Amino acid sequence: MIFRFLTSGESHGKCLNAIIEGVPSGINIDIDYINNELTRRQVGYGRGGRMLIEKDKAVILSGVRHGVSTGAPICLQIENKDWENWVIPMNTEKVEQTSENINLINSKFIKNVRPGHADFAGALKYNHFDIRNVLERSSARETTTRVAVGAIAKSILKQFGIEGISVVSQIGNVKASLPSNLFEFKDNIENSDLRTCDNETYNAMKKAIDDAKSEGDTLGGSFKVIFKNVPVGLGSFVHWDRKIDGQIAQAIMSIQAVKSVEIGSGSLCAELKGSEFHDELFCENGKYTRKTNNAGGIEGGMTNGEDIVVSASMKAIPTMLKPLNSVAIDSKEAVQAHFERSDTCAVAACAVIAESMVAIVLADAMLEKFSHDSYSEMKTNYDNYIKRISER
Repeated sequence: MIFRFLTSGESHGKCLNAIIEGVPSGINIDIDYINNELTRRQVGYGRGGRMLIEKDKAVILSGVRHGVSTGAPICLQIENKDWENWVIPMNTEKVEQTSENINLINSKFIKNVRPGHADFAGALKYNHFDIRNVLERSSARETTTRVAVGAIAKSILKQFGIEGISVVSQIGNVKASLPSNLFEFKDNIENSDLRTCDNETYNAMKKAIDDAKSEGDTLGGSFKVIFKNVPVGLGSFVHWDRKIDGQIAQAIMSIQAVKSVEIGSGSLCAELKGSEFHDELFCENGKYTRKTNNAGGIEGGMTNGEDIVVSASMKAIPTMLKPLNSVAIDSKEAVQAHFERSDTCAVAACAVIAESMVAIVLADAMLEKFSHDSYSEMKTNYDNYIKRISER
């Protein structure tokens, strides 16, 4: 892997951080663009009170000079605005053992497991008796840094005309009708707080979210991510871990609450004959064309020049006002699951995060294929490759 990143930070800690390695020199890095991407993640009907507190802004600490990458590791930091309310409970240093401080720490102590969350396995794996040690890092707040990293990846892809979009296709049992060319509706999607361009089902989706909220429940859903202008030949067929569809699937599945990923027509392939599923090739005016894209732009673990199409589904968030039956991790007694401030529905945010993760995979594949020291060298190699393919 060329484009690598690590993140750190807790949901209610002082800040979130990311260190990105592999960004070539000469890439324009716009902090306003990164922050706009962070805003996209925070928008969405059904989001919780945390979004009213946090107005995420990234700060670049290294690896960029005068708005251009230097080739050195890039360090990003995002401040948690809510930190001021958690200075004692989440301090990294020992705090004075006053009665007030002890009461503050104890008030944030968690022992009641939430089914569907990382609480149970995480507490046992790391030998924690206070589940907050698990909650703070396993929280979807961590994806804030992924979106910031994804903005860097998109900054690389933009240099080659590669563009992505994400759209919500389902909330609960309400399904949207998606047009064949989503990019024509990009403004509509970006202006929708549910990331949908289907006005007929928009109100039904909102009602489903409102109903779930009034019942103290949560809702999941599905979304689609598409990237266009991706060149042929990213990824490889020669080793299992170099297949780009496998890399994309792993990246999407790593997002909190995602439970399924499909490439192209996905599970529909089980119903279709080979003559119905596979995308026939034609040559028109010396250019390869296809009339269908059931493969989702990937064949044999490699991009084939068609749009990359990824669909995924996320489960309903496991933190609910109407808690499920559970046990206390210390006593094993029957309890009601812990409730921490939560969203009712975060499918729109998850779509933006998935868009970022696909961008990260594609950026890494571009760097692997076309060099990664400098943008100028990468562009030269890219242009030569595209010319060679066009002459085949």
